[in-house]
Amino acid sequence: MYDTSKTVREYAVEIPQSVRVFEKLGIDYCCGGGKSLSEACAQIKVPVEQVLSSLSAIVTPELNGASDWKQAPLSDLVDHIVTKHHAYVKQELPRLDLLLNKVAGKHAEKHPELKRVLIVFGTMRDELNSHLLKEEQILFPYIKQLESNGQRRAMFGSVRNPIHMMEIEHDSAGEALRELRQITNQFTAPEEGCFSYKTLYQGLVEFEADLHQHIHLENNILFPRAIELEGVGK
Repeated sequence: MYDTSKTVREYAVEIPQSVRVFEKLGIDYCCGGGKSLSEACAQIKVPVEQVLSSLSAIVTPELNGASDWKQAPLSDLVDHIVTKHHAYVKQELPRLDLLLNKVAGKHAEKHPELKRVLIVFGTMRDELNSHLLKEEQILFPYIKQLESNGQRRAMFGSVRNPIHMMEIEHDSAGEALRELRQITNQFTAPEEGCFSYKTLYQGLVEFEADLHQHIHLENNILFPRAIELEGVGK
């Protein structure tokens, strides 16, 4: 039923609920989704048969038809990304920033890794805030215009140009999350950590999962479809 030579990205696009399995196992399906399923499994040292079994267990005909962003209008996908994922980022970044500064202020002397967490998170926060603005004010309106009236004139030339920049920034955010996970021991709060410490790390886990889904929808579905649409009729 499953072809292990297909990329993780292809599975994520064709079987939307497969991302639950990939997220749980730590398989990168957004920025690093170009690896074959067998390569991805080898990288995390998990038998590919185990992943296939998990996929078989979670995929049902009813679920597989849900949220088919491969076929939905691009304007609907853009609105979904903005209202669900952009809104979540805008809500969570300030909350996590406050929590992190509170925790670091109390625990950084005993846990010096928190100083590095402050730097990495702060850089990611600033980059993401700028990133969302560029998508909402420039790229996404162009994609909507492209779909509604076929307009292909933009100050940035081809839609490939801003998309390339957005993908670079996605890679940067993904790398920041990987570093945060590494220096926090997989977001594991110390045993003596206070409630805020544990709340912070749980929030980072949830933020990471949402950002993975967010980037997947853009890199693997929205952007390729927009490039294809722009090329029609040229």
